[in-house]
Amino acid sequence: MAKELTEIEKLDAGLPYDVNDPAVDARKLHAVKGCQALEALDPTDRAGKEAAIRALFGQVGRNPNVLNGFNCDNGSNITVGDEFLANYNVTILDIAPVTMGDYVWIGPGTMISTVNHPLTPKGRRQHLGIAKPVTIGNDVWLGGNVTVLPGVTIGNNVVVAAGAVVTKDIPDNTLVGGVPAKKIRDLENDL
Repeated sequence: MAKELTEIEKLDAGLPYDVNDPAVDARKLHAVKGCQALEALDPTDRAGKEAAIRALFGQVGRNPNVLNGFNCDNGSNITVGDEFLANYNVTILDIAPVTMGDYVWIGPGTMISTVNHPLTPKGRRQHLGIAKPVTIGNDVWLGGNVTVLPGVTIGNNVVVAAGAVVTKDIPDNTLVGGVPAKKIRDLENDL
């Protein structure tokens, strides 16, 4: 007889899992503590902030910056490259991995989510969630109040206009905007 998966094993496998499971909740508590530690620092203490970011995130490149009001679900599922910026009031629901390349700038009020819930009342009453990773390439700018939904991949040299809701993958060298986000035009890559 096959061993029944734990809720964490289900979550990590991309299967529906119980969002109220104690092991799932323990990951969230790690994030809550890390976000509180980051928020409590003097905003001018660059070295202290960088140390707190490195303690909270899974992997961090050179010169990260996270401004006040940052929240996440796990922290250790966040990977950022060099010169990362999360402006004020950014939320990353990193139940699944969120991987970002170099020179990613996230505008204020933006949310990146890897978690979704059933469309049926029965599934929601069972406290089910399902997680899908988000991947963001190099040289990406997410404008203010952007929402990135679970399972999305954003290519390199992409700009997402303020207020956009990204529901589908975005190819390299593209400007998108709207709800849902749609291609506005190609972007020059001058590197």
